[in-house]
Amino acid sequence: MTASALTVLFVCVHNAGRSRMAAGFLQELVGDRVDVRSAGSEPKDAINPVAIRAMAEVGIDITAGEPKLLTVDAVEQADVVITMGCGDACPIFPGKRYEDWRLDDPAGLDIEHVRPIRDEIRARVEALIAELLP
Repeated sequence: MTASALTVLFVCVHNAGRSRMAAGFLQELVGDRVDVRSAGSEPKDAINPVAIRAMAEVGIDITAGEPKLLTVDAVEQADVVITMGCGDACPIFPGKRYEDWRLDDPAGLDIEHVRPIRDEIRARVEALIAELLP
């Protein structure tokens, strides 16, 4: 990562599906041009295996690490905070860019229902990249 790289934080409830897929896409598409992080307001013990499978289908491995708890410091250090259904759990700091992506939670869904969520996340990440790194 370069010293001037933007930090993007993806936040969902469990940090096991949506935020992990978004972080995986952003990391894959921009490499070290952006510092990519993710966290959850109520993290699970492990990444959703169906999300792992859905991302593997497009050649992206999201198995590294474990779901992390969202902290005030994580939000404070981010330049861009993308929330995905974590409600009011995310602290707000002036001067940061916030977006709320309304996406279905893949928890408990089969691969057929997770693929469209994955594809929507990819489209949103690609649009975000176009805005952040013109």
